[in-house]
Amino acid sequence: MTILNKDFLWGGAIAANQVEGAYNKDGKGLSLVDLLPAGEARKEPLFNPVKGLKQDFDFYPSHESIDFYHQYESDIKLFAEMGFKALRFSISWPRIFPNGDESLPNEAGLAFYDKVFDTLEHYGIEPIITINHFDTPYYLAEHYGGWYNRKTVDYFLNYATVLFKRYSHRVKYWITHNEINMILHIPYIGGGLMIKDTDNKNQIMYQAAHHQLIASSLATKIAKDIDPTNQIGCMLAAGEVYPNSNHPDDVMAALSKNREQYIFIDVQARGEYPAYSDRMFNDLGVTLQKEIGDDEILKQYPVDYISFSYYSSRLESGDPEINKNKAAGNAFASLKNPHLEASNWGWQIDPVGLRVTMNQIYDRYQKPLFIVENGLGEIDEVETDGTIHDTYRIKYLSEHLAQMIEAVKDGVPLIGYTSWGCIDIVSAGSGEMKKRYGFIYVDRDNHGQGTLKRSRKDSFYWYQKVIQSNGENLTY
Repeated sequence: MTILNKDFLWGGAIAANQVEGAYNKDGKGLSLVDLLPAGEARKEPLFNPVKGLKQDFDFYPSHESIDFYHQYESDIKLFAEMGFKALRFSISWPRIFPNGDESLPNEAGLAFYDKVFDTLEHYGIEPIITINHFDTPYYLAEHYGGWYNRKTVDYFLNYATVLFKRYSHRVKYWITHNEINMILHIPYIGGGLMIKDTDNKNQIMYQAAHHQLIASSLATKIAKDIDPTNQIGCMLAAGEVYPNSNHPDDVMAALSKNREQYIFIDVQARGEYPAYSDRMFNDLGVTLQKEIGDDEILKQYPVDYISFSYYSSRLESGDPEINKNKAAGNAFASLKNPHLEASNWGWQIDPVGLRVTMNQIYDRYQKPLFIVENGLGEIDEVETDGTIHDTYRIKYLSEHLAQMIEAVKDGVPLIGYTSWGCIDIVSAGSGEMKKRYGFIYVDRDNHGQGTLKRSRKDSFYWYQKVIQSNGENLTY
């Protein structure tokens, strides 16, 4: 008999800006990613948009994406065929408030999501909603400075209130901000921040994050006022940072790196900045500007559960010379762990690290966990008969799910598991299509060519059996 609860939420996860397309349809405003290209050309504007966003590119992958906007019914039908109990997806902020600062929402945008909810309800799939998934309206970034501006808190709360009032009867689990700690690594996408070389980058990023934290707490209050059964979660881009050796300097360096990612969740889960934050901010030259009552707001409205993404662990040294050998992976730089294999994109594959991470998070917060992203981005080949034999993905997922179950045996309470990119989507980091995560193949390449036809991969049928057995059958 499976150790997972009978109502465990198996499913998949997608994000509006990576699947919907229809970037200028039915009144939608520009999203942050709508000005980003694909591949190598994306890297400079992604990490330094001040230099890159004003130029024109031949192709913008988010403009059509995989056209979920028009194909959501057939896509959700495929999810139902796999047996999904839940679908984590985001609502596009600029589809509801095109510029972000309007007082009234765009009804055409809400009507689209009404239909998505209707379809999910038809198939008995529970929606898990991310309110802000790297999707701050571009207008707010350009005209207000994004989340660095306190006014963005008010605009977000106006948007969130519309969603709570309209969908609280259909949604139980909400996530305020996707991977809130990524604002330190991809500040443009994470916070709509356009940072100049002469700016105090740390001051801008941490101030913007403070505003997101205030917005999350106040959104929690609003959600509970509208419907006390609403469950509000935060989200961390997680992955334990290991010391490079047993040298005490390496252990301390790893601890510091872990604190860098946990600081925001410390606030959202515990209701206050941790004791180590004073020294951290002092060392970084950061002075948070708080309004009167901010600390009370954070304290009064913590989240109900911790959701997180997990793709890999990291490795850190206390020796600056050794750290020069770091390589990037998923926007996180890490030393290479000699005990681990890596994907074609340099992400180190560490199933046991998921169990470690789950235990560390629960030990830290004692709140229910929800794995809302996990998966393997790889290149898939379509055989002449149309089949896709993605055994590498099945192996990755099987080994990670086995460790997830071990963590549950350790005593970690887990709400559910939604595999990232359950249908092939546009990569957030690179804008590519060849970096595929899905159980469902989408015929589209890095240049936007292809029929958009959907095809079931071998992993589709494997995951179907996993869900049917409630995690008992992980064989591959």
